[in-house]
Amino acid sequence: MTTAAVIGGGFGGLALAIRLQAAGVQTTLIEKRDKLGGRAYVYEQDGFTFDAGPTVITDPSALEELFDISGRKLEDYVELRPVAPLYRLHWEDGFSFDYTQDSEGLEAQIAKKSPGDVEGYRKFYQYSEEVFREGYLKLGHVPFLNFWSMVRAAPQLMMLQSFRSVYGRVSDFIKDPHLRQAFSFHTLLVGGDPFKTSSIYALIHALERKWGVFFPKGGTGALVAGMGRLFEDLGGTIRLGDPVSAIEADGDQVKSVTTQSGWHGEFDAIASNADIVHTYGKLLGKSDRGPTRARQLTGMRFSNSLFVAYFGLKKRHDNVAHHSILFGPRYRELISEIFSGPALPDDFSLYLHRATATDPELAPEGCDGFYVLSPVPNLGKAEIDWSVVGPQYRDKIFRYLEEHYLPGLTEDLVTHRIFTPDDFVTELNAHLGSAFSLEPVLTQSAYFRTHNRDDKIGNLYFVGAGTHPGAGIPGVVGSAKATAGLMLEDFGLDRSNAPKAAKGAA
Repeated sequence: MTTAAVIGGGFGGLALAIRLQAAGVQTTLIEKRDKLGGRAYVYEQDGFTFDAGPTVITDPSALEELFDISGRKLEDYVELRPVAPLYRLHWEDGFSFDYTQDSEGLEAQIAKKSPGDVEGYRKFYQYSEEVFREGYLKLGHVPFLNFWSMVRAAPQLMMLQSFRSVYGRVSDFIKDPHLRQAFSFHTLLVGGDPFKTSSIYALIHALERKWGVFFPKGGTGALVAGMGRLFEDLGGTIRLGDPVSAIEADGDQVKSVTTQSGWHGEFDAIASNADIVHTYGKLLGKSDRGPTRARQLTGMRFSNSLFVAYFGLKKRHDNVAHHSILFGPRYRELISEIFSGPALPDDFSLYLHRATATDPELAPEGCDGFYVLSPVPNLGKAEIDWSVVGPQYRDKIFRYLEEHYLPGLTEDLVTHRIFTPDDFVTELNAHLGSAFSLEPVLTQSAYFRTHNRDDKIGNLYFVGAGTHPGAGIPGVVGSAKATAGLMLEDFGLDRSNAPKAAKGAA
């Protein structure tokens, strides 16, 4: 029987493991931490359940497909609840905007704010749909293994002005400063600077308009748990709480993995959902390929990091939406400092997640559970002692929230915890504490991103945020589809449910 190991139990690793096991590959999923999820970890504290990371579920069809190819149904494992509005956006000058799925609701708000931008928004939406078809539906689930695969895709992407930034293209259609921010901020949710990220990422707007935004009953962790159960129901093996310490290679093949506990397993193929620099530099550190490739990767641009504070309140705030984007006094200048440093900015823009707006059972009765996320420079851009700065930054954010959005926060605070760029390193082995791996600029996209199969080691594969197509749940689930297709083809197994590589990528 063909065997495979998948290192890392985040969404990408789980999706890949499910696809392989469903295709008849005996798969072992190895996770460092005591629970599956990776960045989608779960904290349970003082009666509150906090999702650690991704909370915006889009493109449910990608998740449904994982269960369908396994002969199961997603709804038998987890309940996805629609979120409305998708986001509520707030600015310090008092302007608020409900980012909704329906055209009528969006256009009514645009007309009230800036009547001249209604027609421009319609043209932007049309553009977003075009890049959605080309960049996501056609190319988002296939591997780019050589330069010619990129060349063949380039003409259409160039016609769509992929060399422009998301903010630049939004500004071609929309003139109001608030609305430009409203339709460009999404790249920050996948680690991209909207002033530098390829305009292809404008597809996110069409994606959310098509499917909406969902939240699982029980939190994102319930979706992770459901995927884990599916994998085990298919006969897969999960090893928790036992970090991989080494991948053993023999020439141009990897042979086995060894974990911190001393466990050793031999496999026909190995796929890594772990950080790409960690995989090459540490896990493959004794091979010829590992250190060389790690040095190459460290010369690339990595995304920003995040500071996250989780907190529970003994009072509900039913006027606060599930997803809130809280814009600070600056936009372009703040984002520049987040991605370039050299210090922690004095101000911030925040993402406030109120899970109990959709699922009150994630907190004790009458209580509210939140996390608040602030994009911050990664550890290579700003030297910050987070052991000292972290609590101070948390308190600063809490004071801001109390003053502007959550009156009585300090008095009502029941429990809290923080997660800093240092924790991205220690808990997730993330290079420089990057929250999203490689920054999604055009020169680090598709072929220029880490390949789904290593160029030198024929049975070493990659999945997750560092590979094509990139970060975000749809991105890493798409990378799993691309990587599974390669692996099944290499194994000579049926890959009827897997995508074909982009032309020229054979």
